[in-house]
Amino acid sequence: MNTWKDISKGIKSLDFTGNPVQQVLGITADSREVKPGYVFFAVRGTISDGHSYISKAIENGAVIVVCEDAPVEGKAMFCTVEDSKEALGIAASNFQGNPSGQLSLVGVTGTNGKTSVCTLLYRLFSELGYKTGLISTVEYKIGNQTISSTHTTPDPVKLNRLLGEMVEAGCDYVFMEVSSHAVDQRRIAGLHFKGGIFTNITHDHLDYHGTFAEYLKAKKRFFDDLPKDAFALTNIDDKRGNVMLQNTEAKKYPFALKRAAAFKAKIIDNSINGLQLDLDGTEFHGRLIGEFNAYNYLAAYGAAMLLNMDRQEVMTIMSNLQAAEGRFDYLYAKDSGRTGIVDYAHTPDALEKVLETINSLKEKGTKVITVVGCGGDRDKTKRPIMAKMATVLSDRVILTSDNPRSENPETIIYEMEGGIPIMERSKVLSITDRRQAIKTACALAQSGDIILVAGKGHEKYQEINGEKFPFDDKEVLEEYLYLSEVRG
Repeated sequence: MNTWKDISKGIKSLDFTGNPVQQVLGITADSREVKPGYVFFAVRGTISDGHSYISKAIENGAVIVVCEDAPVEGKAMFCTVEDSKEALGIAASNFQGNPSGQLSLVGVTGTNGKTSVCTLLYRLFSELGYKTGLISTVEYKIGNQTISSTHTTPDPVKLNRLLGEMVEAGCDYVFMEVSSHAVDQRRIAGLHFKGGIFTNITHDHLDYHGTFAEYLKAKKRFFDDLPKDAFALTNIDDKRGNVMLQNTEAKKYPFALKRAAAFKAKIIDNSINGLQLDLDGTEFHGRLIGEFNAYNYLAAYGAAMLLNMDRQEVMTIMSNLQAAEGRFDYLYAKDSGRTGIVDYAHTPDALEKVLETINSLKEKGTKVITVVGCGGDRDKTKRPIMAKMATVLSDRVILTSDNPRSENPETIIYEMEGGIPIMERSKVLSITDRRQAIKTACALAQSGDIILVAGKGHEKYQEINGEKFPFDDKEVLEEYLYLSEVRG
């Protein structure tokens, strides 16, 4: 049975006058989940402030309230702290018996590539014979068991519960995406990481962070907090790669395609059949396509080496690994000769990389038709940039809805249209209905042409006005791509 003394280890308390051996039956930051014997953490969020729900939490049975500003009166015991979010992360880890310390936990952060690198590592270590855990945007996995993913990085209570289940299941290694939101909201406080990987950083999430400097700061904090016995593996071809290493106490290992590094690769051939690399002096053939996947391979390889895996065995297994769902998912309609690609690219940099890869692989005379939208209630500044990127690097573009959420999808498309160069507007269509947009792209495509459907990747829904409606880009694209004649 946990006591307050047990779960508060490591929490910097400003004031606590209660009973340290008070039994604790559960912890939460949601007053609606509080039951008798629970500790309630009053966390300041982006939408609401948990301090407003302290009385409700006490009414529901909270025995201790952790907060930054304690009320004058209250039936519960109060612990005041500087940062309730930090305290919640530490307490959640303690409450579950610090599961991350019983695992080799590796976190992957960056704008693009997090899911791909985590998935590569999960599949690699599973093939190496280890029971492995995965926490990613696409899914959570405990060995072969799959759990639906709700957030890139879950809240601290769910995250530590999940890690605890991985310990119970006998997992040795866990590979986890670490989002900038998770770092900023201290969802990973209290976790012990064996290593951290930085993929890259580009324009994203400014709706939340406000400025690129704050976004960069959040990514960097993950590395600042790594312990001395951890490794920090960073892409130094990205100009901020070395920034991540400035204040970390972890052991530093750079990787690169274009510069001297601890882990180095060179692209020998990049074709529709995959990549051929010189990987640390050894020829390597992999099924994944594009320069961005060369970086993903390199990050996974570097991490495996730092975790003391056998080099030859790692290369052999990696050569046969498939991409994560919704990452350059490739469809080919043999009868019509048309190709479809579904990709999660939802930032300007990711869209540019995918389109540059497609253009580098296409045959002469092949047209590239791109279907793309931008999410609602998210960073608006990238909308015109995304449209411009798609237009410049495609032969035809169809702007459409992504997940409009609470926004008017036509307004989002209008803001995207603002980035289209005047001379390029004739090749752009705007079709609000995403299914109709994909259908139209397939109708426009001739034999040999390539259709890219970007932005949603693995997602199986479209979020409109607070509701999630079933929608699968790959399923819809497949439906129309394989029709020899697209009918209305």
